[in-house]
Amino acid sequence: MLIKPAPDIRPSEITPERVYLSRRRFLQSLTAAGLAGGLAGIADAQTVMGVSVIRELDYHPNPRYSTDEAKNTLEEVTGYNNFYEFGTDKGDPARYAGRLRTRPWSVAIEGEAEDTGVFDLEDILAPHTLEERIYRLRCVEAWSMVIPWIGFPLGDLIRRFRPTSRAKYVQFTTLLDPKQMPGQRYPVLDWPYAEGLRMDEAMHPLAILAVGLYGKVMPNQNGAPIRLVVPWKYGFKSIKSIVSIRFTEQRPRSSWERSAPREYGFYANVNPEVDHPRWSQKTERRIGAGSFWEPRQPTRMFNGYADQVASLYSGMDLARNF
Repeated sequence: MLIKPAPDIRPSEITPERVYLSRRRFLQSLTAAGLAGGLAGIADAQTVMGVSVIRELDYHPNPRYSTDEAKNTLEEVTGYNNFYEFGTDKGDPARYAGRLRTRPWSVAIEGEAEDTGVFDLEDILAPHTLEERIYRLRCVEAWSMVIPWIGFPLGDLIRRFRPTSRAKYVQFTTLLDPKQMPGQRYPVLDWPYAEGLRMDEAMHPLAILAVGLYGKVMPNQNGAPIRLVVPWKYGFKSIKSIVSIRFTEQRPRSSWERSAPREYGFYANVNPEVDHPRWSQKTERRIGAGSFWEPRQPTRMFNGYADQVASLYSGMDLARNF
């Protein structure tokens, strides 16, 4: 596990000066926003579905990559989640994620890159400007939401660590800590949770690393403190509570691909013409849009982002590469 204890020596004695100074500037900005005391249990926090979240983040809207569809409510977004590390029921993450400690937090940058190492989350975030993007989240169980994510382009982080020419894929890994994540005590999946993207997918400007939603720091049940959001893919591709980003030459096998390869492929692109073996993907139900019996809406290819991303898969059989 990559959560580090508080160091016994000063950060300036073990960290390069440029990184140390950027971290100081970032922490100063957190202090100005009232965030430096951590992400939970401070005076400026509010409770949503039993989990404390900070009131505000410093960000700017990005309408270029946003939908104009009606957003789901904060209560819907934070109360109906897939996060099997806390349980398989949709309400389990909101019930049990409060025990997750999101500070201190470290992310390991590994594999085929010129700059690698273990970085405090503040050092990961410091060079980036946060922006809000309103994306659709489509889950393979045929439900969807519209969520205002706050984060920064994954491609910006990738360029910063300079992958080598051998880096063809990016693999992400979630924290492994059954004490904090009780769902990991059961063999629902091969823990820790892992996901991957092809390098050109990871570099696409729609793919972001999110650290908040609705103007607030990411609630624990939604993947705090940092998670992936890839809006043209099914939601299980958007890995949460990331502790490792590895650049690889060989294609990684994702957790769901290892668990049920007939049901969950590596690409996970939203394709209404490819049914899940146990249900149809042709229609979806928007969470919060009336009762369960309300008419469903058609599922769109690539979750409605075909104009932006279809060229990534030119010439591929999207029924076989699902």
